[in-house]
Amino acid sequence: MDITEVSTSQDGKGKKGKKAKKKSAEVDGEGSAVEEKKMVKSELAVAFPPTFSVSEIKNKQRRHFMFMKLKQEKRKQKMQLRKKRRKEREALGDKAPPKEVPKTIENQRVYDETTVDPEDEEIAFDEGTDEFSAYFNGLTNPKVLITTSDRPRGRTVRFCEQLATVIPNAHVYYRRGLALKRIIPQCVARNFTYLMVINEDRQVPNGMVLCHLPNGPTAHFKVSSVRLRKEMKRRGKNPTEHYPEVILNNFTTRLGHTIGRLFAALFPQEPHFVGRQVATFHNQRDFIFFRFHRYIFKNEKKVGIQELGPRFTLKLRSLQKGTFDSKYGEYEWVMKRHEMEACRRKFQL
Repeated sequence: MDITEVSTSQDGKGKKGKKAKKKSAEVDGEGSAVEEKKMVKSELAVAFPPTFSVSEIKNKQRRHFMFMKLKQEKRKQKMQLRKKRRKEREALGDKAPPKEVPKTIENQRVYDETTVDPEDEEIAFDEGTDEFSAYFNGLTNPKVLITTSDRPRGRTVRFCEQLATVIPNAHVYYRRGLALKRIIPQCVARNFTYLMVINEDRQVPNGMVLCHLPNGPTAHFKVSSVRLRKEMKRRGKNPTEHYPEVILNNFTTRLGHTIGRLFAALFPQEPHFVGRQVATFHNQRDFIFFRFHRYIFKNEKKVGIQELGPRFTLKLRSLQKGTFDSKYGEYEWVMKRHEMEACRRKFQL
Protein backbone atom coordinates (compact mmCIF):
# COMPACT_ATOMS: atom_id res chain seq x y z
CA MET A 1 0.00 0.00 0.00
CA ASP A 2 2.76 2.36 0.85
CA ILE A 3 4.52 1.55 -2.34
CA THR A 4 1.41 2.14 -4.41
CA GLU A 5 0.67 5.37 -2.60
CA VAL A 6 4.18 6.60 -3.17
CA SER A 7 4.04 5.64 -6.83
CA THR A 8 0.72 7.43 -7.40
CA SER A 9 1.92 10.59 -5.66
CA GLN A 10 5.05 10.57 -7.80
CA ASP A 11 2.92 10.20 -10.98
CA GLY A 12 0.74 13.17 -9.94
CA LYS A 13 3.78 15.26 -9.23
CA GLY A 14 5.22 14.26 -12.61
CA LYS A 15 2.02 15.28 -14.44
CA LYS A 16 1.89 18.59 -12.61
CA GLY A 17 5.55 19.11 -13.37
CA LYS A 18 4.94 18.42 -17.06
CA LYS A 19 2.04 20.93 -17.14
CA ALA A 20 4.13 23.50 -15.33
CA LYS A 21 6.96 22.88 -17.79
CA LYS A 22 4.54 23.32 -20.73
CA LYS A 23 3.18 26.60 -19.30
CA SER A 24 6.66 27.89 -18.63
CA ALA A 25 7.68 26.89 -22.15
CA GLU A 26 4.65 28.73 -23.58
CA VAL A 27 5.42 31.83 -21.52
CA ASP A 28 9.03 31.63 -22.57
CA GLY A 29 7.91 31.28 -26.22
CA GLU A 30 5.63 34.31 -26.01
CA GLY A 31 8.31 36.31 -24.28
CA SER A 32 10.87 35.28 -26.87
CA ALA A 33 8.43 36.23 -29.68
CA VAL A 34 7.89 39.67 -28.14
CA GLU A 35 11.62 40.02 -27.66
CA GLU A 36 12.18 38.99 -31.29
CA LYS A 37 9.68 41.64 -32.50
CA LYS A 38 11.42 44.26 -30.38
CA MET A 39 14.74 43.12 -31.74
CA VAL A 40 13.44 43.36 -35.32
CA LYS A 41 12.11 46.87 -34.68
CA SER A 42 15.37 47.91 -33.08
CA GLU A 43 17.30 46.34 -35.97
CA LEU A 44 15.11 48.21 -38.46
CA ALA A 45 15.64 51.44 -36.56
CA VAL A 46 19.37 50.81 -36.60
CA ALA A 47 19.42 49.63 -40.23
CA PHE A 48 17.15 52.43 -41.50
CA PRO A 49 17.97 55.73 -39.82
CA PRO A 50 15.64 58.73 -40.32
CA THR A 51 17.81 60.07 -43.14
CA PHE A 52 17.66 56.75 -45.02
CA SER A 53 15.72 56.62 -48.30
CA VAL A 54 14.03 53.50 -49.67
CA SER A 55 15.41 54.33 -53.10
CA GLU A 56 18.88 53.43 -51.78
CA ILE A 57 17.92 49.74 -51.61
CA LYS A 58 19.40 48.11 -54.69
CA ASN A 59 17.29 44.95 -54.70
CA LYS A 60 14.11 45.74 -56.64
CA GLN A 61 11.81 43.30 -54.84
CA ARG A 62 13.11 44.32 -51.41
CA ARG A 63 12.77 47.99 -52.32
CA HIS A 64 9.17 47.51 -53.46
CA PHE A 65 8.36 45.52 -50.30
CA MET A 66 9.81 48.19 -48.01
CA PHE A 67 8.06 50.96 -49.93
CA MET A 68 4.65 49.26 -49.57
CA LYS A 69 5.34 48.60 -45.89
CA LEU A 70 6.17 52.24 -45.20
CA LYS A 71 3.09 53.28 -47.12
CA GLN A 72 0.85 51.04 -45.01
CA GLU A 73 2.39 52.35 -41.79
CA LYS A 74 1.79 55.96 -42.83
CA ARG A 75 -1.81 55.08 -43.72
CA LYS A 76 -2.35 53.47 -40.32
CA GLN A 77 -0.93 56.50 -38.54
CA LYS A 78 -3.24 58.81 -40.50
CA MET A 79 -6.28 56.69 -39.65
CA GLN A 80 -5.35 56.62 -35.96
CA LEU A 81 -4.97 60.42 -35.91
CA ARG A 82 -8.34 60.84 -37.61
CA LYS A 83 -10.08 58.56 -35.14
CA LYS A 84 -8.43 60.32 -32.22
CA ARG A 85 -9.47 63.77 -33.48
CA ARG A 86 -13.01 62.55 -34.17
CA LYS A 87 -13.36 61.20 -30.63
CA GLU A 88 -12.00 64.43 -29.16
CA ARG A 89 -14.40 66.49 -31.27
CA GLU A 90 -17.37 64.33 -30.22
CA ALA A 91 -16.35 64.59 -26.55
CA LEU A 92 -15.97 68.38 -26.65
CA GLY A 93 -19.14 68.95 -28.68
CA ASP A 94 -19.72 72.65 -29.37
CA LYS A 95 -16.43 73.57 -27.69
CA ALA A 96 -14.45 71.56 -30.23
CA PRO A 97 -11.78 73.52 -32.15
CA PRO A 98 -12.47 74.23 -35.84
CA LYS A 99 -11.27 71.73 -38.43
CA GLU A 100 -7.88 72.34 -39.96
CA VAL A 101 -7.96 73.59 -43.54
CA PRO A 102 -5.95 71.21 -45.76
CA LYS A 103 -3.08 72.73 -47.68
CA THR A 104 -3.68 72.80 -51.43
CA ILE A 105 -2.00 74.51 -54.36
CA GLU A 106 -5.00 76.84 -54.66
CA ASN A 107 -4.99 78.20 -51.11
CA GLN A 108 -1.17 78.39 -51.11
CA ARG A 109 -1.29 80.49 -54.27
CA VAL A 110 1.31 83.23 -54.72
CA TYR A 111 -0.33 86.65 -54.54
CA ASP A 112 -0.69 88.39 -57.90
CA GLU A 113 -0.45 92.18 -58.08
CA THR A 114 -3.04 92.29 -60.87
CA THR A 115 -5.80 90.72 -58.76
CA VAL A 116 -9.06 92.53 -59.52
CA ASP A 117 -10.86 94.46 -56.79
CA PRO A 118 -14.56 94.83 -57.81
CA GLU A 119 -14.77 98.22 -56.06
CA ASP A 120 -11.77 99.69 -57.91
CA GLU A 121 -12.77 102.80 -59.90
CA GLU A 122 -9.99 102.34 -62.45
CA ILE A 123 -11.19 98.82 -63.31
CA ALA A 124 -14.80 100.03 -63.56
CA PHE A 125 -13.68 102.78 -65.97
CA ASP A 126 -11.71 100.29 -68.09
CA GLU A 127 -14.69 97.94 -68.26
CA GLY A 128 -16.93 100.81 -69.36
CA THR A 129 -14.67 101.65 -72.30
CA ASP A 130 -13.28 98.29 -73.45
CA GLU A 131 -14.28 96.24 -76.51
CA PHE A 132 -17.09 94.44 -74.62
CA SER A 133 -18.77 97.58 -73.26
CA ALA A 134 -21.32 97.70 -76.12
CA TYR A 135 -22.48 94.18 -75.24
CA PHE A 136 -22.69 94.78 -71.46
CA ASN A 137 -24.52 98.08 -72.05
CA GLY A 138 -27.15 96.22 -74.07
CA LEU A 139 -26.33 97.85 -77.43
CA THR A 140 -25.46 94.64 -79.29
CA ASN A 141 -26.70 91.05 -79.29
CA PRO A 142 -24.21 88.18 -79.71
CA LYS A 143 -24.07 86.42 -83.06
CA VAL A 144 -21.41 83.73 -83.46
CA LEU A 145 -19.89 82.13 -86.55
CA ILE A 146 -18.26 78.73 -85.92
CA THR A 147 -15.90 77.28 -88.50
CA THR A 148 -13.05 74.76 -88.62
CA SER A 149 -9.63 74.24 -90.13
CA ASP A 150 -9.39 73.07 -93.74
CA ARG A 151 -10.89 69.63 -94.51
CA PRO A 152 -12.23 68.80 -91.04
CA ARG A 153 -12.97 65.22 -90.00
CA GLY A 154 -16.23 63.89 -88.59
CA ARG A 155 -15.39 64.30 -84.90
CA THR A 156 -14.46 67.98 -85.32
CA VAL A 157 -17.60 68.66 -87.36
CA ARG A 158 -19.81 67.02 -84.69
CA PHE A 159 -18.05 69.04 -82.00
CA CYS A 160 -18.84 72.28 -83.86
CA GLU A 161 -22.47 71.27 -84.36
CA GLN A 162 -22.88 70.53 -80.64
CA LEU A 163 -21.26 73.86 -79.74
CA ALA A 164 -23.86 75.56 -81.95
CA THR A 165 -26.63 73.99 -79.83
CA VAL A 166 -24.99 75.33 -76.64
CA ILE A 167 -24.34 78.90 -77.83
CA PRO A 168 -27.49 80.77 -78.95
CA ASN A 169 -27.44 82.52 -82.36
CA ALA A 170 -24.48 80.40 -83.48
CA HIS A 171 -24.04 79.34 -87.12
CA VAL A 172 -21.67 76.67 -88.45
CA TYR A 173 -19.99 77.31 -91.82
CA TYR A 174 -17.37 75.25 -93.58
CA ARG A 175 -14.02 76.92 -94.18
CA ARG A 176 -13.55 76.05 -97.89
CA GLY A 177 -9.89 77.04 -97.82
CA LEU A 178 -10.48 80.73 -97.05
CA ALA A 179 -7.93 82.67 -94.99
CA LEU A 180 -9.13 84.16 -91.71
CA LYS A 181 -8.18 87.67 -92.89
CA ARG A 182 -10.75 87.28 -95.67
CA ILE A 183 -13.40 85.73 -93.42
CA ILE A 184 -13.28 88.49 -90.75
CA PRO A 185 -14.46 91.38 -93.03
CA GLN A 186 -17.33 89.20 -94.27
CA CYS A 187 -18.35 88.42 -90.68
CA VAL A 188 -18.30 92.12 -89.75
CA ALA A 189 -20.43 92.95 -92.81
CA ARG A 190 -23.02 90.35 -91.70
CA ASN A 191 -23.13 91.68 -88.09
CA PHE A 192 -21.38 88.73 -86.45
CA THR A 193 -19.89 89.57 -83.05
CA TYR A 194 -17.67 86.49 -82.76
CA LEU A 195 -15.59 84.22 -84.97
CA MET A 196 -14.76 80.83 -83.45
CA VAL A 197 -12.30 78.57 -85.28
CA ILE A 198 -11.83 74.94 -84.16
CA ASN A 199 -8.50 73.42 -85.21
CA GLU A 200 -7.71 69.73 -85.26
CA ASP A 201 -4.72 67.41 -85.27
CA ARG A 202 -4.96 63.73 -86.22
CA GLN A 203 -8.75 63.99 -86.47
CA VAL A 204 -9.03 65.29 -82.88
CA PRO A 205 -9.94 68.92 -81.92
CA ASN A 206 -6.87 70.45 -80.31
CA GLY A 207 -7.17 74.25 -80.65
CA MET A 208 -9.62 77.16 -80.59
CA VAL A 209 -9.26 80.71 -81.89
CA LEU A 210 -11.89 83.05 -80.43
CA CYS A 211 -12.02 86.45 -82.09
CA HIS A 212 -14.31 89.23 -80.85
CA LEU A 213 -15.61 91.44 -83.67
CA PRO A 214 -15.17 94.07 -84.92
CA ASN A 215 -12.28 95.36 -82.76
CA GLY A 216 -10.95 92.29 -80.99
CA PRO A 217 -9.38 90.95 -78.82
CA THR A 218 -8.40 87.51 -80.13
CA ALA A 219 -7.62 84.59 -77.81
CA HIS A 220 -5.93 81.34 -78.75
CA PHE A 221 -6.65 78.26 -76.59
CA LYS A 222 -5.41 74.72 -76.48
CA VAL A 223 -8.36 72.28 -76.40
CA SER A 224 -8.13 68.92 -74.63
CA SER A 225 -10.32 66.23 -73.05
CA VAL A 226 -13.16 66.68 -75.57
CA ARG A 227 -16.17 64.48 -74.81
CA LEU A 228 -19.11 64.52 -77.20
CA ARG A 229 -22.65 63.71 -76.09
CA LYS A 230 -22.64 60.11 -77.28
CA GLU A 231 -19.45 59.44 -75.31
CA MET A 232 -20.93 60.61 -72.00
CA LYS A 233 -22.70 58.34 -69.53
CA ARG A 234 -25.94 59.30 -67.79
CA ARG A 235 -26.40 62.45 -69.82
CA GLY A 236 -29.72 64.23 -70.09
CA LYS A 237 -31.77 64.90 -73.18
CA ASN A 238 -30.48 67.24 -75.87
CA PRO A 239 -30.52 70.95 -74.91
CA THR A 240 -33.43 73.16 -75.89
CA GLU A 241 -33.30 76.53 -77.63
CA HIS A 242 -33.63 78.46 -74.37
CA TYR A 243 -30.86 80.94 -73.54
CA PRO A 244 -28.66 79.39 -70.81
CA GLU A 245 -27.37 81.00 -67.65
CA VAL A 246 -23.59 81.58 -67.51
CA ILE A 247 -21.35 80.90 -64.49
CA LEU A 248 -17.75 82.16 -64.43
CA ASN A 249 -15.56 80.86 -61.57
CA ASN A 250 -12.14 82.00 -60.31
CA PHE A 251 -11.23 84.60 -62.94
CA THR A 252 -9.52 86.91 -60.46
CA THR A 253 -6.62 88.70 -62.22
CA ARG A 254 -6.83 91.41 -64.89
CA LEU A 255 -6.05 88.85 -67.57
CA GLY A 256 -8.58 86.41 -66.12
CA HIS A 257 -11.18 89.19 -65.95
CA THR A 258 -10.69 89.89 -69.68
CA ILE A 259 -11.03 86.19 -70.54
CA GLY A 260 -14.15 85.92 -68.39
CA ARG A 261 -15.76 88.89 -70.18
CA LEU A 262 -14.76 87.30 -73.50
CA PHE A 263 -16.72 84.15 -72.59
CA ALA A 264 -19.64 86.07 -71.09
CA ALA A 265 -20.19 88.05 -74.30
CA LEU A 266 -20.81 84.80 -76.20
CA PHE A 267 -24.24 84.41 -74.57
CA PRO A 268 -27.25 86.76 -74.40
CA GLN A 269 -27.55 88.76 -71.20
CA GLU A 270 -31.13 87.75 -70.42
CA PRO A 271 -31.26 83.96 -69.89
CA HIS A 272 -34.47 81.96 -70.13
CA PHE A 273 -34.91 80.53 -66.64
CA VAL A 274 -37.68 78.26 -67.93
CA GLY A 275 -35.09 76.16 -69.76
CA ARG A 276 -33.07 75.58 -66.53
CA GLN A 277 -29.80 75.32 -68.50
CA VAL A 278 -26.41 76.48 -67.22
CA ALA A 279 -23.09 76.94 -69.03
CA THR A 280 -20.13 76.91 -66.63
CA PHE A 281 -16.56 78.11 -67.23
CA HIS A 282 -14.55 77.02 -64.19
CA ASN A 283 -10.93 78.18 -63.93
CA GLN A 284 -8.65 75.99 -61.82
CA ARG A 285 -4.86 76.29 -61.99
CA ASP A 286 -5.17 78.15 -65.33
CA PHE A 287 -7.18 75.30 -66.89
CA ILE A 288 -10.70 76.35 -67.92
CA PHE A 289 -13.22 73.52 -67.64
CA PHE A 290 -16.44 73.87 -69.62
CA ARG A 291 -19.61 72.03 -68.54
CA PHE A 292 -23.20 72.33 -69.71
CA HIS A 293 -25.94 71.25 -67.27
CA ARG A 294 -29.68 71.25 -66.75
CA TYR A 295 -30.87 71.59 -63.16
CA ILE A 296 -34.05 69.98 -61.85
CA PHE A 297 -35.96 70.94 -58.70
CA LYS A 298 -36.76 67.73 -56.81
CA ASN A 299 -38.45 69.54 -53.93
CA GLU A 300 -38.16 72.79 -52.02
CA LYS A 301 -34.72 71.91 -50.63
CA LYS A 302 -33.08 69.50 -53.10
CA VAL A 303 -31.89 70.22 -56.64
CA GLY A 304 -30.53 67.68 -59.11
CA ILE A 305 -28.36 68.32 -62.18
CA GLN A 306 -27.96 66.54 -65.50
CA GLU A 307 -24.95 67.05 -67.72
CA LEU A 308 -25.98 67.66 -71.32
CA GLY A 309 -22.58 67.94 -73.02
CA PRO A 310 -20.27 68.49 -74.70
CA ARG A 311 -17.43 68.92 -72.23
CA PHE A 312 -13.89 70.11 -72.87
CA THR A 313 -10.90 71.84 -71.24
CA LEU A 314 -9.18 75.04 -72.42
CA LYS A 315 -5.69 76.35 -71.76
CA LEU A 316 -4.89 79.93 -72.77
CA ARG A 317 -1.92 80.25 -75.12
CA SER A 318 -2.06 83.90 -76.18
CA LEU A 319 -4.21 87.04 -76.12
CA GLN A 320 -3.88 89.40 -79.06
CA LYS A 321 -5.09 92.99 -79.45
CA GLY A 322 -7.48 93.58 -82.32
CA THR A 323 -8.64 90.90 -84.74
CA PHE A 324 -6.62 87.91 -85.85
CA ASP A 325 -3.27 88.85 -87.42
CA SER A 326 -0.53 86.23 -87.20
CA LYS A 327 2.24 88.41 -88.71
CA TYR A 328 1.79 91.97 -87.48
CA GLY A 329 -0.56 91.50 -84.53
CA GLU A 330 0.24 93.03 -81.15
CA TYR A 331 0.03 90.53 -78.29
CA GLU A 332 -1.13 91.50 -74.81
CA TRP A 333 -0.07 88.19 -73.28
CA VAL A 334 1.78 85.10 -74.53
CA MET A 335 2.29 81.84 -72.65
CA LYS A 336 5.99 81.30 -71.90
CA ARG A 337 6.01 77.85 -70.46
CA HIS A 338 9.50 77.59 -68.96
CA GLU A 339 9.24 80.99 -67.28
CA MET A 340 5.61 80.98 -66.12
CA GLU A 341 5.34 77.34 -65.06
CA ALA A 342 8.55 77.34 -63.00
CA CYS A 343 6.52 77.97 -59.82
CA ARG A 344 3.54 75.64 -59.37
CA ARG A 345 1.78 78.03 -57.00
CA LYS A 346 1.70 81.02 -59.37
CA PHE A 347 -1.26 81.34 -61.75
CA GLN A 348 -2.03 83.82 -64.52
CA LEU A 349 -5.86 83.79 -64.56
